[in-house]
Amino acid sequence: MTSPVEVQAHLIDSTSCEAAGGIMAFVSRRWTSAILLAGARGARRFGEYRRVVVGISDRMLSVRLVELEQHGLVRREVVPSMPVQVLYHLTDRGRSLIGAVDAITRWAHESR
Repeated sequence: MTSPVEVQAHLIDSTSCEAAGGIMAFVSRRWTSAILLAGARGARRFGEYRRVVVGISDRMLSVRLVELEQHGLVRREVVPSMPVQVLYHLTDRGRSLIGAVDAITRWAHESR
């Protein structure tokens, strides 16, 4: 039998659960986790993401990259060159999420 102290130590904080649910809802949107994983595996330029994330349209890739930037997971860098280059880098925050995204993706694939 567990003592009241042990039970107290295992209480679930609903605020933490809501925060986790929010990020899981965002990451589970179509293409989002694939784009994050592509960035973790070295994609930097728009065309590289498009080649790696099979089936995504240019428009949807643009939309998702903007969303990822707004959430602080991706940083957009404009390189002043001829022609201008635009690079996308995972931020520290984005990189910190990769382990979880990769684990959930692997689990989902194995659980089919």
